[in-house]
Amino acid sequence: MPALACCVDGAVSPHPYAFATWDSVLPDYPPSNTVTAAAWSPAHSAVLYRVDGWGAPYFTVNSNGNVSVRPYGVDTLAHQEIDLLKVVKKASDPVTSGGLGLQFPLVVRFPDVLKNRLESLQSAFNFAIASQGYDAHYQGVYPVKCNQDKFVVEDIVKFGSPFRFGLEAGSKPELLLAMSCLCNGSPDALLVCNGFKDVEYISLALVARKLHLNTVIVLEQEEELDILIEVSKKLGVRPIIGVRAKLRTKHSGHFGSTSGEKGKFGLTTTQILRVVKKLQQYEMLDCLQLLHFHIGSQIPSTSLLADGVGEAAQIYCELVRLGACMKVIDIGGGLGIDYDGSKSQDSDISVGYSLQDYASAVVEAVRLVCDRKGVRHPVICSESGRAIVSHHSILVFQAVSTSSREISSPGLFVQHLADDALSDYRNLSAAAISNDYESCLIYAEQLKQRCVDQFKEGLLGMEQLAAVDSLCELVLKAIGISDQIRTDHVNLSIFTSIPDFWGIGQLFPIIPIHRLDEKPAVRAILSDLTCDSDGKIDKFIGGESSLPLHELEGNGNVDGGAYYLGMFLGGAYEEALGGFHNLFGGPSVVRVLQSDGPHSFAVTRAVLGPSCGDVLRVMQHEPEIMFQTLKHRLEEICDDDNGISSLAILNGLACSFNNMPYLGGNNNGHCYYCTNGDYAGAAEEEQ
Repeated sequence: MPALACCVDGAVSPHPYAFATWDSVLPDYPPSNTVTAAAWSPAHSAVLYRVDGWGAPYFTVNSNGNVSVRPYGVDTLAHQEIDLLKVVKKASDPVTSGGLGLQFPLVVRFPDVLKNRLESLQSAFNFAIASQGYDAHYQGVYPVKCNQDKFVVEDIVKFGSPFRFGLEAGSKPELLLAMSCLCNGSPDALLVCNGFKDVEYISLALVARKLHLNTVIVLEQEEELDILIEVSKKLGVRPIIGVRAKLRTKHSGHFGSTSGEKGKFGLTTTQILRVVKKLQQYEMLDCLQLLHFHIGSQIPSTSLLADGVGEAAQIYCELVRLGACMKVIDIGGGLGIDYDGSKSQDSDISVGYSLQDYASAVVEAVRLVCDRKGVRHPVICSESGRAIVSHHSILVFQAVSTSSREISSPGLFVQHLADDALSDYRNLSAAAISNDYESCLIYAEQLKQRCVDQFKEGLLGMEQLAAVDSLCELVLKAIGISDQIRTDHVNLSIFTSIPDFWGIGQLFPIIPIHRLDEKPAVRAILSDLTCDSDGKIDKFIGGESSLPLHELEGNGNVDGGAYYLGMFLGGAYEEALGGFHNLFGGPSVVRVLQSDGPHSFAVTRAVLGPSCGDVLRVMQHEPEIMFQTLKHRLEEICDDDNGISSLAILNGLACSFNNMPYLGGNNNGHCYYCTNGDYAGAAEEEQ
């Protein structure tokens, strides 16, 4: 698709307020619950939603009350910021209105952010190496398991080529895509082969070596060495070998379950010694050149990091002493990101260090051990995935309706109340008049419960029960002690697009991407489209059980006033892990680059999400045959003289197969009577 330039305007005001909790008091800045709606500003929203904490340096709130993206991080000039709402409108507006006609949910990718993450990581290590007099260089690899999207991986190879940045694979399909992509990368880029391996996996890795890719086969199990020796002889390829060590250093958080002596992967010191001995027997000890370890994702502190790296460096030096031709120490993943902006070292969703802190800790730990042992400094490699791709991708979705209680006029119901309920009603009225708030709460709850009991016994009608609910809510709201949490229904499948929240309780920043110049009027939890009680988000960053949101416009109609929410920092794992619960497929995707001119951008790729037909195929159904079955049934029973024609119904069925499973139909405005698509075309020809 050709680039579609979209110029947007509007100056961006800076936010002078540092990170704070929801109700913190800042200098000259009152807590959010005391700010009037008229006095509310985008800066208040930036603090309320912690944007300056988790969002730095890529996200901010502009003077229009919209989220802006800074593609180049801290060096971004004001005119280089991209208004996210403008991108969303361009992507979702109908083609007839100049948009791209994509349906929600929508993933918006910013490759410029990806490039900046790579450059920032390389720069941090370059500075640490130069400042500490380290005698080797850093070259990282990207673990493709974090996000295997073709364009993400190709961008990383392209942007990382000047830094000899490579790829890490953990399965045969990942190895195939890594081999293909690295053919266009730096010849010195590492291709690190991790994961459990069979003959075919090792054969593929040796073919990659034969293709002059800088391939390292990392032994995860001792048995893999026998396969490697045998296959390398058959193919006539001398391999480069790495070993993954099980360290004693253990990451105690959720993401540290793969670390320690009982970790899933890696070799013990005893097993490593046996590997060395066998390689000596086969005169292949010179092939052993890399030591790999991993103490878990989201390493919370540099002290834990330095402890693990120091232990691994000791093993590295011992391998040198035993005669291995060691060149690289691969510190694995673990470089964390701050999902909630708290800079905490005691949380799975935060880290207490910067990129520079991380790099300096690694370089210093390796240098100290090697200098003490008199060993040449190794090349340092890391497998940072989460820290590279998380920021560049934003999931945007709509809140389409709400289930908050509508407070209507209480009406006349007193004559229907039993004596005890009537007594509670009179006591509630008296307490309200005398401003006895504590008694109001007691009598309101008693009245509601007594009326529910009457309803269950058939002594009270639905109208009267609803009137009692409204009365109690009105009273409690009037005295300021009603704390009703709204449920907003979002056009999304949490199982498909945010599986880590459902699976492991991972929290991501979720905020409105617009209307941030308005004070949020309600608090809400988010409920998705799936028929599953787990399909909701009721935990948010900051320890909150609800999210401050605005009132929905358009009466909650999906075609009314759209209310857009964004989930940030979800570029790693979420797309790869998503399933097909209720047969909801993946989101639509747009790729956005900074363009020439103030506040402008170019959409360089736009892809509609999987259709109903696509997700049915995943489960072995055949949409074409399904369509023909329905067509034949329609021909048997449909009477064109009564209402809609058979052709119109067939075209509507065709659209249903071709459209995405989410709410909103086809954004191009052809939903039910559309004649686009393979199925509809076939129907017209046969009719």
